[in-house]
Parts: sequence; structure tokens; C-alpha cells
Amino acid sequence: MRRTFTAEEKASVFELWKNGTGFSEIANILGSKPGTIFTMLRDTGGIKPHERKRAVAHLTLSEREEIRAGLSAKMSIRAIATALNRSPSTISREVQRNRGRRYYKAVDANNRANRMAKRPKPCLLDQN
Repeated sequence: MRRTFTAEEKASVFELWKNGTGFSEIANILGSKPGTIFTMLRDTGGIKPHERKRAVAHLTLSEREEIRAGLSAKMSIRAIATALNRSPSTISREVQRNRGRRYYKAVDANNRANRMAKRPKPCLLDQN
């Protein structure tokens, strides 16, 4: 089974690497394999990636939960938008891009937003 690292473990890998600790030593500390540590460091060039920060204007998970609750209570898009102090078009787009009124799930919508925000983005010309 593939081992996933927590954010704290990933941070400690880069900190240990920065301090001169080798692959094997880092692997022993984290209970992993040296090859896994090597791959993690190779993928980023041995440099810790920047911490991702979401813009204030983006919907938060709690706002998405409010949208879900509003949809479950059969509230209109405008009523939900007013409650969240957001534009109705923002709420409408959010609901439509995440399976519509009937199947909207806040956690899935939040995970999708995080995935779509990742960089680098593939070039649109490469997708044709």
C-alpha cells in the first residue's frame, strides 16, 4: 500500500534535507523507504514548495457548507447569496460547476477547487 505523508512530515523532510541529513536517515526517522524520500525531493528539486494560500475572494469550505445547507432547505440562489454576502452569480456558478442543486456536496466542491487551482496548469494547446 502506498504511504502518504502529512503536511508536517513533508515539511520535516525538507527541513532535514536542508540541514544535511541523507535519504536513508530521513527515511528511518519517518519510517519510510529512502527511494520514497529521494522521489519527493527530486520532484521539487530539493527545495520546499511554497505554501499554498487561498485568495480572500474565493469561497471557503464553511461558505460551501452554507450553500449545501441552503440548497437542502430549498432556498433560492439569491437567498443563499444574500446570507453569504456574495453575488448570486458566484453561488450559481459554484452550484452548476459542482453537479447542480440536487447533488452538490461542499467537501467535493472544495477538493475540486483546490485541485483546479494547482499550478502549473497544462497548456490548452497541448490538450487539443
